[in-house]
Amino acid sequence: MKITKTAKEWQSQLSPEAFYICRQHGTEAPFSGKYYNHKEKGIYKCVCCGSALFESNSKFDSGTGWPSYYEAIEDAIIEVKDPSHGMVRVEVKCATCDAHLGHVFPDGPEPTGLRYCINSVCLNFKEEE
Repeated sequence: MKITKTAKEWQSQLSPEAFYICRQHGTEAPFSGKYYNHKEKGIYKCVCCGSALFESNSKFDSGTGWPSYYEAIEDAIIEVKDPSHGMVRVEVKCATCDAHLGHVFPDGPEPTGLRYCINSVCLNFKEEE
């Protein structure tokens, strides 16, 4: 089920940085996020709506300074063409609430060859029990 809120409702729920990145398509500085070097086992969830997005077993060190995954949980994300900043990229959004998460690039490891480059501030981590 799709979650829709006004900007004011999202602002009351999120930190200023999370609102800027998730709702206004910002980007955190590389190597600054709490999950770029995170190695615990569990699930990474959307900070806005709590939907499960990525499993820790798909996380890898891309050397870029952002958490990177070679695959998302099935049906958890949507991909949108992003022609901003003088280039064409593929934006990754939460399928449940349309939060901007980051971008996906075709330079990741096997088995998918993809690199989902995600802003840490867009995620909450739930440790395996």
